[in-house]
Amino acid sequence: MDQASSLIGLFAIIPILFYLGLMVLSVYFIIKIIKFINAKTRLDQERNEKLDELIKVIGKDQENQNKPL
Repeated sequence: MDQASSLIGLFAIIPILFYLGLMVLSVYFIIKIIKFINAKTRLDQERNEKLDELIKVIGKDQENQNKPL
């Protein structure tokens, strides 16, 4: 009878461990997504700043070409 009760106890704890593992993986996945989104936002901001500088330089070059000599 002792083996049967330990076997039942083992089967009772398996779903709890499964759900706990699922929760840990979910939290890990959410943290990774948040880090990725933050890095992407930072890189997008840097790219937009570089594009603004490029637009300014191109605009100045076009103004210099359009001026009569």
